[in-house]
Amino acid sequence: MFSNYAIDYVILPQHQDIVRTYLTADPIEAEEFLMHLLIGHADIREIRHNGAVMTGHSLDRMLKIAAERISAGLLRDSLHIDAEQVKVRFGFAA
Repeated sequence: MFSNYAIDYVILPQHQDIVRTYLTADPIEAEEFLMHLLIGHADIREIRHNGAVMTGHSLDRMLKIAAERISAGLLRDSLHIDAEQVKVRFGFAA
């Protein structure tokens, strides 16, 4: 499998400095993995797409999508509303 996305991260940055790399060819899978890293307070060192380091708008967009998916899920669960209500009320695609 050719990996389009590579995410370098440290799981417990306050206890260790072992950099791991997650590889995937699927952009949705990369976003889901980023969601887990954000929830777990991991240190995201670098994201590469097709070997090039993502910076600026493309990096921010990928992280924003992951953060919005987390927020949308929290709102759905906490307020007991469906994805459409989350979108209408808060502007997050769920």
